[in-house]
Amino acid sequence: MKKALTISLACLLVLTSLFFVVGCGKESETELSFTFKVVHLDGTEKSFEVKTYKTMLGDALTEKGYISGYQSQYGLTVETVDGETLDWETSGAYWALYQNGEYSPTGVSLTKIEDGATYTFKAEKM
Repeated sequence: MKKALTISLACLLVLTSLFFVVGCGKESETELSFTFKVVHLDGTEKSFEVKTYKTMLGDALTEKGYISGYQSQYGLTVETVDGETLDWETSGAYWALYQNGEYSPTGVSLTKIEDGATYTFKAEKM
């Protein structure tokens, strides 16, 4: 009986741990802050200081209303940033993502927020 109770408690502990890990996958325990810059197609620039508990850049910027787009097989395809919509098909313009001044190696959905970093969406045209 004692052995069965020990096994049951061990299983309960494992399940509780799994629920905790899965439930906290997208939130940080501490508030993160970063600078978000936008360079519009006409060259005007804006800068925002963002504070969030989200861990992924796309989640944080979408939640704050700075970006929008649609989900594709590659993650979020950003169409609108700070109210400006770019359409690659009609204008050849798109939103390029930079992290700390360097072209981002990952899309906005897969970019993990680094506290104190600067992320820039820059309108670029081919």
